[in-house]
Amino acid sequence: MSAVVLLVHGAFAETSIWADVIAMLRRERIEAIAVANPLSGLTSDATYVASLARSMGGPVVLGGHGYGGAVISAAAAENVVGLVYVAAFAPAVGETCVRLLEPRVLEALRPGVVRDGAVELDVRADAYAGLLGGEAALQRPVVARAFDEPAPVARWERVASWFVVAARDAFLAPERQRAMAARAGGAVVELDAAHDVARTHPREVAEMFLRATRRT
Repeated sequence: MSAVVLLVHGAFAETSIWADVIAMLRRERIEAIAVANPLSGLTSDATYVASLARSMGGPVVLGGHGYGGAVISAAAAENVVGLVYVAAFAPAVGETCVRLLEPRVLEALRPGVVRDGAVELDVRADAYAGLLGGEAALQRPVVARAFDEPAPVARWERVASWFVVAARDAFLAPERQRAMAARAGGAVVELDAAHDVARTHPREVAEMFLRATRRT
């Protein structure tokens, strides 16, 4: 039975970043679904993704982009058999996403509206394309505590992992990505790409997911 692929977008993004990756996986007869990440807090987002994974009934490979990597790392569903990190955070227990970002990136974040008593963050419009790629007007803000919340668990310690490193990433430093991949002991592919690598290099990203589904 082939694993289902669940794809979790990051902060300041939405599900469409996975559109071409999904199309390529479906051509290979792999069921792939983009998850609408709530962006409401690391633990609550991970709980939501874990519940979706369990509902699949069979084996699942989780993919995370950016902050979505922190979410899949904390999604404790026993039927998850692989984790694929695409220019993504893979924090150790107790680490926060804020700790893994460079000061110049943090300076581009700004507080916005209040959601359920919590302040949301978005990226300044003049900095968005340079940091994340794409259109600032389409970004989805993230509740600030999602970046400040320490990782409660690191599932990559127990689950096989694969990493797509974006060598020109201006949001999550490539050296951070390489270090997290080395720490996890995961298979690595490095692409000459910016943070929106899933959009600009869908074929190579899809191939990494194919490798993960074939190994699980």
